[in-house]
Parts: sequence; structure tokens; C-alpha cells
Amino acid sequence: MSVKPHQWMDDAQNSKPSLSSLLTLVEEDLKAVNELVIKRMQNPVELIPELARHLIASGGKRIRPLLTLASARLCTYEGSHHITLAACVEFIHSATLLHDDVIDESSMRRGVVSAHEIWGNQASVLVGDFLFSRAFQLMVEVGSLDILSILSNASATIAQGEVLQLLTSQNLETTHEKYLQVISSKTAKLFEAAAEIGAVLGKRTDQEREALASFGRNIGIAFQLVDDVLDYGTHKIKFGKNVGDDFKEGKITLPVVWAFEHGSIEEKKFWQRTLGDLNQKEGDLNQAIAYMMKHKALEKTLESAGTYAREAQNQLQIFPLTPVRAALEELTCFVVSQAL
Repeated sequence: MSVKPHQWMDDAQNSKPSLSSLLTLVEEDLKAVNELVIKRMQNPVELIPELARHLIASGGKRIRPLLTLASARLCTYEGSHHITLAACVEFIHSATLLHDDVIDESSMRRGVVSAHEIWGNQASVLVGDFLFSRAFQLMVEVGSLDILSILSNASATIAQGEVLQLLTSQNLETTHEKYLQVISSKTAKLFEAAAEIGAVLGKRTDQEREALASFGRNIGIAFQLVDDVLDYGTHKIKFGKNVGDDFKEGKITLPVVWAFEHGSIEEKKFWQRTLGDLNQKEGDLNQAIAYMMKHKALEKTLESAGTYAREAQNQLQIFPLTPVRAALEELTCFVVSQAL
């Protein structure tokens, strides 16, 4: 697959953005977060740390906790609560992954066998609940009602997004707007919360707080749209995603919406059979990709991701140009460049 990027994404690709600058800036903090996560996973019920360790040790770029660490640094916070809250964000994310894999019946997660395939659905759901509980314990330890409100609301919104996604699954009448509503809740809300709490810790103005929240929300949407493109990719997967998972599960993502809306009657029948009825056969994934390429659905989805990533960058302009801001700006390019 070759997705033609517009100029901004072309620049992102040519500059070869990475996470290295951001990781270097928060290296010690991230190490402390990982140590806290491991410590708080411990439990006398052996299955809990064993299953949680399997998920967390399987990798991931830790982008969400990185946002908390970096936003706190951007807002010149000098305490230690950002460590606790970054670990909290990682626990919330890990809990949602365990629940997602059960709902989606995914056999792989980040290139390794998913937890529910090893320990079963019941164990995965219950350990996910445990991780959510750990997250709320960490919130309480920080002692900020404002932050508790942000993260608890985010958790509720994520659950709402999961239900919305369930309702749109296999539903080819899903619109562009409805799909954006799903990913804004399911994916972007935790990005938003992770970034905003850094501003709260730094006791910044409402304007700066909203700017960081908007930064997180926009980069979260861009992240999910790139993930949508990667599901129909034929190149190396960079976020630990298995090609064709969304297709096999009947998920209606933005490339599908584009292709279905612009497809012929024959094409619409194909999408109804493969995604609406989940009646799939060998070669259907390749045919789906061909239809998407015909209508430039992948290109348009990636362009949309670029639009959100640029808006995320714009939100950072309220802050002085420091190494942390520059690294966060590079992060927006990095997210989009993963599909180029």
C-alpha cells in the first residue's frame, strides 16, 4: 500500500520524527513510572500480577503516560505527583486493553498472545477491573479533587465510547460524524486527560489548561485515525497492530466509511457481506484494500489525521518554545508518520 501524503505529512516523513527527544527529556521520570507500575501490580493473588505483567511487559510506546510527564514538565511542575498520575494513566489504559481484547475476541496484542487467550475471559475482565481500582487508588493518593474529576470523567467517557463502538460495529450506516464521536470518547479522551492533568499540577491558567486538553484530544484522534489506516496496511506494523483485525471483527472505521459512501452498488454489497454480515472468505481483505485505494479512503483518512495533528501543534503555541514543547510538536509528526 502507498498512501500519498499532503505537504505537511510529506515534511513529517522527510524529517523522520521520533520519540527519542521526548524520551530523553523525561527518561528519569518514565523510569520512576515503570517502577511504580510494577510495584502497584503486586498482589497476594498470584494471577493478578502474572496477567498484568504479561500485558504491560508486552511493550507499547507509553504515549499516554508520556503526555502526563511532558505536560507537567512543560508547565514547570516540580513535585512528584506527575509520576503517580502517569502510572494511573497507564493503569487505566491497560485495563481498557484487557477489556477490549475480550470484547473483540483478539488473539494477539502487541505481537504476543493476548491475555484472554491464555487465562480466559473471566480472568482478563477481573484483572482489568483490578487495574482500574489501582488507578483510582493512585488518584486518591494525589489528593486533588480536580484531577480526580478529570480522570474519573475520562474513565466514564471511555466506557461510553466502547458502548458506542459496539453499536456501530457491522453498521454500515455509520457516518463520519458518528465515527469521530466514537473515537473521541474511546481513544482521545484518555489522551486529553493525560495532557490536561499536567496543567492542573502546574497550576496554570484555564486557557493553558484547555490548550493542553485540546492538544491531547487532537493527537488522540490523529493516533486512532492512523491506527485505522494501519489495519489495512501491507507494510511493517509499528503500533503492534495485526493487519486486518478491524476488518475481521466487522469494525466500521473511517476508511470503511469513505469507501462505502463512494462505492458502487456492487461494492456496497461487498461491504454488507464482509462487514455487515461478517461473511468473509479468502481474498476479501485484499479486495477491501483495493476498494479503499480506488476511492482514496486511506489517503483521505491519513489527511484527516494530519489535520488533527496540526491542530494539536497549534494548541502548544500558547507555551514558550522550550525543548519540551519542541519534543511534543515532534510527537504529533511522529504519530502521523507511522502510516507513511
